[in-house]
Amino acid sequence: MNDSEALQAATVRIRNIGGIDERTVRLDPGVTVLTGRNATNRTSFLRALMGACGSDAVSLKGDADEGTVELELDGRTYTRILSRENGTVSTDGTPYLRDTTTADRFAFLLGSNEARRAVVAERDLHDVIMAPVDTEAIEAEIERLRSRRSQVETRLDSLDSLEADRRSLESKRDDLEAEIEELEAERDDLEAEIDAEDRTVETQRENQAALDEVLSDLQSARSDLETVRFRLQSERESVESLREERGELQTELDSFDAEAVDPGEASDRIESIRSRIESLNSTISELQTVVQYTEDVLDGKADLVEDSLGPVDGDGSVTDRLVSSETTTCWTCGTEVDRDQIRGTTDRLREVRDEKREERAELRRELDELERSMRAAERAERDRRTGQIESLTERREELAERVEALEADASDLRGQADGDLIELHKELNEVEFALDRKRDELASVHDDLDALDARFDEREELEAEREQVDEDLETARTRIRSLTTAAAESFNEEMETVLGLLGYDNIERVWLERVERRVREGRRKVDKTQFELHIVRASDSGAVYEDSIDHLSESEREVVGLVFALAGYLVHEVYETVPFMLLDSVEAIDAERIAALVDHFEQYSTFLVAALLPEDAQALDASYRRVTWGTDVTPTA
Repeated sequence: MNDSEALQAATVRIRNIGGIDERTVRLDPGVTVLTGRNATNRTSFLRALMGACGSDAVSLKGDADEGTVELELDGRTYTRILSRENGTVSTDGTPYLRDTTTADRFAFLLGSNEARRAVVAERDLHDVIMAPVDTEAIEAEIERLRSRRSQVETRLDSLDSLEADRRSLESKRDDLEAEIEELEAERDDLEAEIDAEDRTVETQRENQAALDEVLSDLQSARSDLETVRFRLQSERESVESLREERGELQTELDSFDAEAVDPGEASDRIESIRSRIESLNSTISELQTVVQYTEDVLDGKADLVEDSLGPVDGDGSVTDRLVSSETTTCWTCGTEVDRDQIRGTTDRLREVRDEKREERAELRRELDELERSMRAAERAERDRRTGQIESLTERREELAERVEALEADASDLRGQADGDLIELHKELNEVEFALDRKRDELASVHDDLDALDARFDEREELEAEREQVDEDLETARTRIRSLTTAAAESFNEEMETVLGLLGYDNIERVWLERVERRVREGRRKVDKTQFELHIVRASDSGAVYEDSIDHLSESEREVVGLVFALAGYLVHEVYETVPFMLLDSVEAIDAERIAALVDHFEQYSTFLVAALLPEDAQALDASYRRVTWGTDVTPTA
């Protein structure tokens, strides 16, 4: 966690802050020891550094109307200006942090530090650790996710019958396919019998000419009927193929010019437009960010450009310099430029952004038109083929009636010898009729299954959404639990290590236990997480027993408080946002143990600044940088 190699030395310049008239102090990465007697303004320096970071703990010197603190770190300068007017002190400047709530609680470990004092005063440690977490926002998110899950569940309940409907339709489809197979087999047998019967019929018969003409017409009619049946089956297969392609199209309109659409070219164009729209979205977003950022700068919002400004010289705030000056520092190249020039550039950026937006709008309109055309083309083709099916079905019925009439005529013309052949033709015709009806029923079942598949797709999407909502809900529910569990574990691990380093012989263990209790809040009882601090001591005889915090020595209590603050520092990853850890008011701990604590805490922050008495400082490693404080010390270090 200590990232001292990534940062250079920090320089702190103070004027009229706390009890300090003026002083400059350089802090090297690692440990800096502020050594001096009490009342030598060591704590004032620490509070000034806190103020440069953004904390409100800094105070103006009592006899001054204005004070400043500057922090120069890693090539940038951060400022805090305090001004007194009519007895009221106001602050201005560009500090290192915008919000120091977590740093004040867990990194700036002065004597008044809330985490340290919470242990000594036996306050609710859980509330101290969880204070930086917006638990209300987490609870609101949990409620929103619960509501969304309920909505998804309701929609899924309405689709519960899909499986049963599908099984019923699939069963009906299987039955129809089996019946069609049986009818086709029966038809084949009848055709074979008719062929055999034809070969045995007498070549000479009464009314042969008329009979031959009727049989010829009958054969022609049956041939036409078979042709129509074949075409009808082909059209059904074409419609089925179109139905499978229908799921690939997204939008449907009522009318369009179907012949004007080339599906291959349209698909390529749609993909090209979508790629261009994604590129435009990125460009527009970047342009909007630049325009908004520039407008904020020109409006004098200094906190947005703190990285581009140097230290303030003389009177007046950074905001005054931005608002009142005709020029400003360019945040891209660092040179002074005319504000009107920046405004002109901003106007041109707006024009480019608007042109990109118009291009995106045109592309979206073209995309919509292409998708409508694709869908409409498929629909027109399906409608055309459906119309052909209806027409062929009517033609089939007409031919079937003609076949039946010709069979009756043939029966009248033929004698008893041809009776069996006529009956076979009638049976064959009945089988063909039954086969046609079953095929029509099967086509209807396929349509119903296709419609059902669309609802299954909706259910799959809802089930995927429900799974995601459940994951998000579990994450939200466990976030607070995870933080409190991590805090307890971190404290217990650090406490065990520190006790081993400091060698408190009569303390066996100090640990936090996370417990759930039913407590009353207003008129209702709720489950609330709390921390219980356990202290296990060892008697002279070697027996262990549990004790309370108020029975510990002042030194021991201070150590427990510091370790508790360190646990919060680690759990909330304060080292990611502020490179400083400040240590003060540890006189109750003996020098050797202070040295061990400093050595242990050093690993967690880039800069560890400790204010110590001279006799305590002597116990620390000689390699640590020391800054001496006192009335006889030159105010520069």
